[in-house]
Amino acid sequence: MTAAPPTLIGSVQRAMRLLEAVASHSDGAPAKQLAREAGLALPTTYHLLRTLAHEGYLRKEKGVFTLGAATEQLSSSAAQQNRRGMITDGLRHWRDAIGIPVYFAVYREGEIEVVSVADTPGNPAVSEWADFRETGHAHAIGQCLLSQLDDEGRRGHLDRYPAYSITPYTVRDDRTLLRRLAGLGRMQPVVERQEYALGTVCAAFPITVGSTAATIAVSLPAHQAGRLLPAARQLQHEVGKLMGTLAFSISI
Repeated sequence: MTAAPPTLIGSVQRAMRLLEAVASHSDGAPAKQLAREAGLALPTTYHLLRTLAHEGYLRKEKGVFTLGAATEQLSSSAAQQNRRGMITDGLRHWRDAIGIPVYFAVYREGEIEVVSVADTPGNPAVSEWADFRETGHAHAIGQCLLSQLDDEGRRGHLDRYPAYSITPYTVRDDRTLLRRLAGLGRMQPVVERQEYALGTVCAAFPITVGSTAATIAVSLPAHQAGRLLPAARQLQHEVGKLMGTLAFSISI
């Protein structure tokens, strides 16, 4: 049985052809030229141009049409999704190579953001039982990101999210945390043992590109703690080989 042809909306097709025509002119083009290039009647072109401009997809300046903010936002979102995909693919590769969960996080606009996690049912990631943003003092990801900030940035973060014990092993106050962060080496992995989740150990190492603080981390059950630092060192070495690609992807 032959499948029925898809239902297509002609006005949408015409609008898309018109957007493509505008995009081919970096300095813009007038309506008559766009109509000719898109293969549209001039009255139809005027109607679509007015509609697209009203919705922010086009701008009209001095008689020519250029792409508007809404179209640029679509392009930016697509680029952002592509960069996130590059990060996710990298994490999955390293997860499979090392055999443990791998995390990527950034510090952006005063907040800790876990961008992507790669794990498996057999080796699951740590469950976010307490908000990662509010408990940066307790987990390796947060401590690693905070270690990359200046003193003012660290204190500002702790003013919003003070340190407190969420397990018996968590650092108990801001002063102790700041002292620990100050003692970390520049590229030294940050190790956290059951400070965020009982039964779990984590390690994170820093990645700094420009003004962006970022980190890649791994986690293991506490009874496998002996594997943690070797796995983190192996991952750090592998990431170093792809630093150029990762540096581009971090600006998300």
